[in-house]
Amino acid sequence: MNTTIRAFAVMAAAVLLALPPAYAEDKPYTEGHVWTVTMVKVKYGMRDTYLNEVLPLRKKIEEESKKEGLLLSSHTLVGDPANRDDFDVMYLQELKNWAVLDGLSAKMDAIEEKIIGPTDKQTQIVVKRAEVREILGEKMMQELLPK
Repeated sequence: MNTTIRAFAVMAAAVLLALPPAYAEDKPYTEGHVWTVTMVKVKYGMRDTYLNEVLPLRKKIEEESKKEGLLLSSHTLVGDPANRDDFDVMYLQELKNWAVLDGLSAKMDAIEEKIIGPTDKQTQIVVKRAEVREILGEKMMQELLPK
């Protein structure tokens, strides 16, 4: 009798483990695209100077990234900071899914070299931008679409 109960318990456990978790079916959303979010604090009075330099170059890089299927869309948001430590420029880039990240660095390096030039020129641009802005943070987040 002990063996019968033990065998039944093992079979019951196997059946329960084979079932999909109930919570997986009850999620109130589906997973959408992946977004990169970059928050930038520009020195007071320098926003237009910064944007006049950065936006045309970003536009070229983003257009090329879209052509190669790496980027779906991009947005630039500006607003007054909430306090002295807050950002005032936000960049959003929409990617199809997490798989786009595989090998993305090498692909973006090639695009940037094509548009900007060799690494030393890219470094000069980064150094120049650092004089007027500070990147406060970068995040990658996935959009959730309510069912």
